[in-house]
Amino acid sequence: MSEPLPLMKNLPRASIPTAEPFVLASGSPRRAELLRSAGYEFEICPASDSAECGVDYPETASEMVARLAFQKAVEVVRRRKGSFILAADTLADCNGKILGKPTDRDHAESMLRLLSGREHDVYTGVCLWSTGSDRCYLDVVRSRLKMDLLSDETIQRYLDTERWKGKAGGFGYQDDNDWIHVIGGDSESNIVGLPMERLAELLEKFDSLADKVYKSIH
Repeated sequence: MSEPLPLMKNLPRASIPTAEPFVLASGSPRRAELLRSAGYEFEICPASDSAECGVDYPETASEMVARLAFQKAVEVVRRRKGSFILAADTLADCNGKILGKPTDRDHAESMLRLLSGREHDVYTGVCLWSTGSDRCYLDVVRSRLKMDLLSDETIQRYLDTERWKGKAGGFGYQDDNDWIHVIGGDSESNIVGLPMERLAELLEKFDSLADKVYKSIH
């Protein structure tokens, strides 16, 4: 087994604020690895693909990740009663252009060429939901990155690894790339898909932060 990445070590952990089973509403192996590395015990119940659809008005990246995280939570809440749900969504934003997961190699290449030599932001929406008390809290965390100017050779070499698959912006910060740098925000794990520092804070403060949810969404 390979050695854990530095960003997977010494991650903060907080107690789950209810006695409900802790459920990750995501099939992302990176989010699951972050939670395991921090010592959380949880079940996995991914939201369906349909939870990531549906918008007919302009949104910022921050608004979109908040909406998608909430939609994912709603979809899993309907299937997992009596659980404490964590849903998340991550997107990149470069000069107002929102970058999700690439659909294929060509799409990933176009993203890398857009980001090459530029600064951009990574946003993660986090939704925590206690189904037992019908309360939830939604938050968004932002990190700012700078990508070096990439040569054609560097881009093709990275694309050949296929590590771009399933990653917002077409790259993984955790992929041992020396051409991407964090220049703003406190959370490296946010760039991987789950801001562990903020998650611990939200769990600790959940009782004071969370609002009652309308029964109609069930």
